[in-house]
Amino acid sequence: MAYYRATGHIPPKRHTQHRREGGELYYEELMGEEGFSSDSSLLYHRNIPSTISASRVWELTDQSTTPNHPLVPRHLKLHDLFDETAVQTTDVVTGRRLVLGNGDVRISYAVAARPSPWYRNGIGDECVYVERGAARVETVFGAFEVGEGDYVVIPRATTHRWLPVVDEANPLRAYCIEANSHITPPKRYLSKFGQFLEHSPYCERDLRAPSGPLLAEDVGAAADDETDVYIKHRGTGPGGIVGTVHTLPFHPLDVVGWDGCLYPYVFNVRDFEPITGRVHQPPPVHQVFEGYNFVICNFVPRKVDYHPLAIPVPYYHSNVDSDEIMFYVDGDYEARKGSGIGRGSISVHPGGHAHGPQPGATEGSIGVDYFDELAVMVDTFRPLDLGEAGLAADDGVYALSWSRGSGAQGSGPGGSAHSEG
Repeated sequence: MAYYRATGHIPPKRHTQHRREGGELYYEELMGEEGFSSDSSLLYHRNIPSTISASRVWELTDQSTTPNHPLVPRHLKLHDLFDETAVQTTDVVTGRRLVLGNGDVRISYAVAARPSPWYRNGIGDECVYVERGAARVETVFGAFEVGEGDYVVIPRATTHRWLPVVDEANPLRAYCIEANSHITPPKRYLSKFGQFLEHSPYCERDLRAPSGPLLAEDVGAAADDETDVYIKHRGTGPGGIVGTVHTLPFHPLDVVGWDGCLYPYVFNVRDFEPITGRVHQPPPVHQVFEGYNFVICNFVPRKVDYHPLAIPVPYYHSNVDSDEIMFYVDGDYEARKGSGIGRGSISVHPGGHAHGPQPGATEGSIGVDYFDELAVMVDTFRPLDLGEAGLAADDGVYALSWSRGSGAQGSGPGGSAHSEG
């Protein structure tokens, strides 16, 4: 992460004795990336962090994928995936449904009312975008209160759980981006020492670290209770992913102090400062994070192109190296006549297919000076396959939307008069 933090009780020098009041040693754990060659933190535990008392298989939800073949663009309606009954029995960890995936990144969706089990992803970092609702996220580093518009970035192997705020009218909706790598701010935003540079659309002041005292102080009588921790890790299952449940003979929140540059954090999309220009700006100006072989961008409400002859919507483009996945979160999508596009829609524009505005959108955008839209985009550099949820949510007609004539006003299924799609 970008900068050093210290929380709780730590010794003056690392790798030295750190004792509790009774004289017993705390147990030091190094949580580090790329062996010992990148960011890390030191955590001090009351218990030996390697201890387990039992293990069993965690049967993951369907992780199989189907190639996008024959190659077509698609419109996926995520809000159709969970009915009211399913929401009441779903949590953000075990209830995720796989929408799209490849060997670098998986995109899942969950609408949840139940607390999740304790969980860690042993494969890569996670970036969970909170579309709607609110939750408390408890981690070994501390806790967050998260809500609409928050990106929750959780480093690989961080033990945590999700506790949704109960609101039947506004359940927790989570768009889950799971990497097989680490997820970081784009390198071009950072100095060689990791500080955000002046041209970055956000900076350290916009990041929320875990707040309040470490939760080990609150565990109390539960400190010696057996606790299950669900672990996603590499194996021979679909997508190379399998699950295991470890039973610990103590509560996982036993960290009394930590310091370092590796920890979970939260960034809210409203703190992203859009970069605009006289003519249309390409998608990299909207980038917020990156992982191995993929990037994450967000399109926020913003002033648009102000050249007197500007065309605010994007030109048609062929992503010859990328699949482009646009998740529509908010905006004036109701104006797109007959499209079906709206909150919770995903457009899938695969590499090898030229895409852009729907018929009529280019002319219709001339003179518009502001776009009121919010979307999260994932661009991958290897093709994405469809997960079971992607197949279930496909509207089946989007590929034909450019051939419906100019009366569509830029609104065919999955099309956007404003977005890069």
